Amino acid sequence: MEERKSYWQQIDYTLLFLLFLLMCISLIAVYSGSGQYFPSNPTYFVERQVIWFIAGLILMVAVMTIDYELLRSFSIPLYVIGIILLLWVHFGGMVKNGSRRWIDLGFFEFQPSEFVKIFVIIALSHLLYRITKEGREKSFASDVILVGKIMAVGLPPFFLILIQPDLGTALVIGSIMATMVLMSGVTWRMLGLLGSLGVAGLGFLIWLHNNYFSIFSKVIESHQMERIYGWLDPRSHEASYGYQLTEALRGIGSGQLYGSGFMEGLQSQSGRVPEIHTDFIFTVIGEEFGFIGATVLLVIYFFMFYRMIIIAFSCNNLFGTYLVSGVIGLLVFQIFQNIAMTIGLMPITGLALPFISYGGSALMTNMLAIGIVLNVNMRTRYYMFETEED
Repeated sequence: MEERKSYWQQIDYTLLFLLFLLMCISLIAVYSGSGQYFPSNPTYFVERQVIWFIAGLILMVAVMTIDYELLRSFSIPLYVIGIILLLWVHFGGMVKNGSRRWIDLGFFEFQPSEFVKIFVIIALSHLLYRITKEGREKSFASDVILVGKIMAVGLPPFFLILIQPDLGTALVIGSIMATMVLMSGVTWRMLGLLGSLGVAGLGFLIWLHNNYFSIFSKVIESHQMERIYGWLDPRSHEASYGYQLTEALRGIGSGQLYGSGFMEGLQSQSGRVPEIHTDFIFTVIGEEFGFIGATVLLVIYFFMFYRMIIIAFSCNNLFGTYLVSGVIGLLVFQIFQNIAMTIGLMPITGLALPFISYGGSALMTNMLAIGIVLNVNMRTRYYMFETEED
């Protein structure tokens, strides 16, 4: 009989290696893009990024030591804590750049909405696990009830984050909810209905904009509309809210196939692209390392998600499968939105590029998410004739 492997022998080293590659790319890109802010200390942001990575690794390992099934017992308390933190932000949070998103603890500032994303994944995973274990009939009425329960969990944090205002993070919560709906096993009829409602809602907003702008302006913030105008026609608004996108496109376009070289990007080094070391860090990669460098980054992301999908469908515990699926939905949307907004395919929302952009709360959240995925893989057991659920 083959000796049973310990949990730590089942670590997915491929996923860890891909994470290490992303860390290296992050430090290179942050160093190149942030030197303009502190010429006397060009390593200022890199040093702090290293600290965040170390803290994130410690958090990731800590999560891996705890059986992920225990998260089911803490799903409701964590969700309630997340809602309380969002209410704290709403009534007493710190304002930066016109948004109230942070809590100031004196020695540390953090953005609760980042951690709430993980809490929502855990809560929805527990919800779907419980519903699946109890069994439900395959009917449209049953699908409506299931989707209603998912909405009941996801919409409160969605709206509390939206009014900060933080449209980007709110959309991430929406992407997690959408992923969970897909994984819940609802019928194509329900998916078609939800898709139609989404298109109808977008059409209603456009109609409201064209016919009743005074009402529309109360639904969509003025700065959000400026970002949409800047996205739809950046050249016409180059001197105002289309400036950031226009300069980013120039930088990425000038990179061509091989890029201008490390620390040689005109846009990256001149400071013409605001927040280039955070939200627009893909500009550094596209300009200085060209199409090849950008493709390498996308390939690394692709293999990372490939490994996560294998882990999700290899897991013989439904709760673990739902957890990994939620993490995939979390990261895929953020990567797509960040890169798409940098190249003009989506409006600018201020989302960081996972594992690449400079930042603390977002990076810690993503490292925590990877820790959960590795945890699920470590505790997946394989049986010849039956599953753990049986």
